Amino acid sequence: MPDTHVAPMLEKHTIGFVPESDRHGKVRDLFTLWFGGNLAPLPIVTGALGPSLFGLSLWWSLVAFVVGHLAGGALMALHSAQGPQMGIPQMIQSRGQFGTFGALIIVVIAAVMYLGFFSSNIVLAGQSMHGIVNGIPVDVGIVAGALGSAVICIVGYRLIHILNRIGTWVLGIGILVGFFAILTGDLPSDFLTRGDFNFAGWLATVSLGALWQIAFAPYVSDYSRYLPKDVGVPSTFWATYLGCTLGSFLAFAFGAVVTLAAPIGMGTMDGVKATTGSLGSIMLVLFLLSVISHNALNLYGAVLAIITSVQTFRARWIPTAHARIILSTIILVAASVVAIALSADFVAHFVDLVVVLLVVLVPWTAINLIDFYIIHKGVYDLESIFRFDGGVYGRFNWTAITAYLLGIVVQIPFMATSLYTGPVSAFLGGADLSWVAGLVVTGPLYLLLARRGSTGAKSTSAATREPARL
Repeated sequence: MPDTHVAPMLEKHTIGFVPESDRHGKVRDLFTLWFGGNLAPLPIVTGALGPSLFGLSLWWSLVAFVVGHLAGGALMALHSAQGPQMGIPQMIQSRGQFGTFGALIIVVIAAVMYLGFFSSNIVLAGQSMHGIVNGIPVDVGIVAGALGSAVICIVGYRLIHILNRIGTWVLGIGILVGFFAILTGDLPSDFLTRGDFNFAGWLATVSLGALWQIAFAPYVSDYSRYLPKDVGVPSTFWATYLGCTLGSFLAFAFGAVVTLAAPIGMGTMDGVKATTGSLGSIMLVLFLLSVISHNALNLYGAVLAIITSVQTFRARWIPTAHARIILSTIILVAASVVAIALSADFVAHFVDLVVVLLVVLVPWTAINLIDFYIIHKGVYDLESIFRFDGGVYGRFNWTAITAYLLGIVVQIPFMATSLYTGPVSAFLGGADLSWVAGLVVTGPLYLLLARRGSTGAKSTSAATREPARL
């Protein structure tokens, strides 16, 4: 039957179960959400690192982007497919694997990551506004960018999807026109020959793409949980996978093309303006609007994570839109103050922080996917997830926690950050493969421990359902 339900514009739910009566939308909305949301300055700047930092040619950069995004995107989309089946946000669902209190560490880490991305993006928005109109100070631009994202976050789920449906067409056409303008213009003589293949740089660029996708894992199902449950896992997976991998690949590729076409040493976004001619200012305006729209997802995720943390100790509290408005305002003010104070080198510092946070989120990804698809097969007791004592899942699931901690430890030799480079990464010339080690070890280890131990990931005969007391 066609979906005739019209959802209210202001979202009323936060972390509570979304009943069938409130489910709405089409699975194709996931494609536009993740395609449009990835056509933004941050992935463009990240894609530029292939040739500019790692010395790859355009061809080898593109190959690395494809491999990285396809690998990481599969994990990301498997998380997305949980949303319609569970009807709750991803972070609170983690209580089914780690226990009520055990999941707190994951929730707090995710909240910090969201805040890092949000703060970095409002700095980028402020700098973009200043670049478009010199008379706008960066600080004013930061506040304006934060306010725009906060309004979208407060209205919530439906507005986020609407804006990204529009963004898919506007930004999609815009970036294709940008490619055409650059490739038909006066390209440097070494555009296709600058750079070459080097194994360490190629692996590092693959990791950039994979980690870009995995960074969405903690909140991707938040944007699919309102879909009717009967949309099924395969359709949810493919709509998310194709949208996110195609959108992010285009953005990464655009960044690589801009870097090779622009004068050596020019910043990526300045390069966009310089290489697209008369379209330059229009491109920057489009990307600025994209930053504001996409950054609402980071604020939305941070709010849900903080609410989840508080609800751990107040089990009967299932807040609605009022709590989301208050928390969004508090985070908006705090993030703006910090971003303004540290705007000169804020983005660089938070990129390092986010890389470290991803190291501690990768084992969670492995455990969550193994638990959902293999151990529980998508069937959880939602009443237990919302109970203070964790119900059948308890306060701590030491099997999951043990596998999680070991999953962090095995990544250390493979890490490559400005703070620390492990011996394996140093041997590989600085390629960060920690995420591969974390996935390869944590998933099988958790499956083995959970099946052998009586404390691991208890099964329940109850179907996934709305908690009766809620």
